[in-house]
Amino acid sequence: MPQDGSAAERTDSARLRLLESGAAHIGTSLDLFRTAAELAEVAVQGLADVAVVDLLDAVLHGDAPAPGPVAGQVTVRRAAAAAARRAAPPAVHAVGDAWGLQFGSPYAQVLGDLRPRLVRRLAADDVWLRRDPERARLARAEAAHSMIAVPLTVRGVVLGMVSLYRLGSSAAFAEPDLGEAAGLAAYASACLDNARRHTRERALARLVQRNLVPRRLPAHVAAETAWTYLPVAASGSWFDVLPLSGARIACVVGEIDGKGMAAVSLMGQVSTAIAALAALDLGPDEILGRVHDLAVETAMGRPALADDHPLPDVLTAGCVVAVYDPIAGTCAIARAGHPAPSAVAPDGTAAVIDAPAGPPLGGPGEGRFPVTSVPLNAGSVLALHTSSLSGDPAPVLADALRAAGGELQPACDAVLTEAFPDGPKDDALLVLVRTRVLGGDRTAAWSLRNLPESAAEARRLTARKLAEWGLHDLVFTAELLVSELVTNGVRYSAGEIGLRLILRERTLACEVADSSSAAPRVRRSLDDDEGGRGLLLVAQLAQDWGVRTGPRGKTVWAELPLDAVGTDAGPGEG
Repeated sequence: MPQDGSAAERTDSARLRLLESGAAHIGTSLDLFRTAAELAEVAVQGLADVAVVDLLDAVLHGDAPAPGPVAGQVTVRRAAAAAARRAAPPAVHAVGDAWGLQFGSPYAQVLGDLRPRLVRRLAADDVWLRRDPERARLARAEAAHSMIAVPLTVRGVVLGMVSLYRLGSSAAFAEPDLGEAAGLAAYASACLDNARRHTRERALARLVQRNLVPRRLPAHVAAETAWTYLPVAASGSWFDVLPLSGARIACVVGEIDGKGMAAVSLMGQVSTAIAALAALDLGPDEILGRVHDLAVETAMGRPALADDHPLPDVLTAGCVVAVYDPIAGTCAIARAGHPAPSAVAPDGTAAVIDAPAGPPLGGPGEGRFPVTSVPLNAGSVLALHTSSLSGDPAPVLADALRAAGGELQPACDAVLTEAFPDGPKDDALLVLVRTRVLGGDRTAAWSLRNLPESAAEARRLTARKLAEWGLHDLVFTAELLVSELVTNGVRYSAGEIGLRLILRERTLACEVADSSSAAPRVRRSLDDDEGGRGLLLVAQLAQDWGVRTGPRGKTVWAELPLDAVGTDAGPGEG
């Protein structure tokens, strides 16, 4: 608190102590309101009786105007206020209030030309105060007699201003005080700009993250899904439910161990890589293994410096991949430094699945990710979540499902509401998957001999089953597909040929399995070639096709859309 006497009599050591206090106490966090409060608190330790900090609204959102003075009508928002003699400083505006700067006032002049203002004698009958009766009334009530207003700028960009007042018996501000205030404001401006940039980065990271997280999950014949996501910070948590061949689905939940744009960028890379590898029908262990190797190589290839600043420590990702097969009724789980999923059986029995974990993706350790295969009866609920949902959520989930009458979304919301009554401190995510098992009303499978005439038998079996399903319009195309696939299996493999039809929600899947591990490829045959057009024909007829390998060979699959026969064709879901 300033003492009686001229400001010119303040010693150099007092001024130095003020600046040292500013360097020690301003900028201890990257929160704009906290930094503004630190500036106000330091200012009233020896320079002013009252200090208030007002920032442009855009700054509080992480943005900033173009360099130079702020033109036109200016609106600022009160970010902080402090008083030397009392806990609650006298003020016309409370912290958080927005107010417009009146033309001709010292505040508007400061932001209009970016020069500090010293008002040695503050009188309630001043022209600019007569236009602001409430401020004039407060000045009289508090015996405010002098003020300093200093712009808060960095490289010519306006952030706001700090206003200092002296009251009662304190000495009036003088020219040396203006220099002290300007020095303190210059240091605080750099800290505020750091906080603004941090706010902007977090805002951009949150925006990117929200766009990378699915807004809705498509309906799938294999399962019913629900999810609840409570985003708090841009921490790089994500989820996905990916349709796979054979009516399977891959459920993925992951999170990055950092925050900000770097974490969200890594989240985008990892989630995209997992989706791309899952589309190749790789197992969950191979998916995580390849992404781990990619993350390690990427980290090793990063430069040591960026923009003359050291890069942060290498980020890692935790992730769990669960592939559910609705025909076999099994779920294959692999995880990389991430909590294990839980399962609630149809009878309400709940437990965490005992699935060993490999290292975090991109972290130290050999990239081996054991696969745990567990049976899941129809109606079981699989729960995947982020690490913020600590402990064993299975019992809470079982209770929530009972209370919700089995409905997934209310149960999902209830679990996170109970886990975080005051809201989570980090991003919280819970994904629920209720399994279905596909029976004879959705699938059909046969074993065929490895003989040329098996192609004709495949056509007959396919036509009969499609007729049972009411898919008469698909018979001709499906016969061509299975005939070509079975013919290739007979030609290039030994042993029995497996034929399977799967009626999905929007497609009919035709699968042919054989003992050969060689992947087929589309050949461009010449006009006079007698063969080699089988897969080319499959690629032309099918909406999508591909190959997945297994322990005993491979499966070539092709899908036909049900649009031609109407989406309501076929039996109901099992």
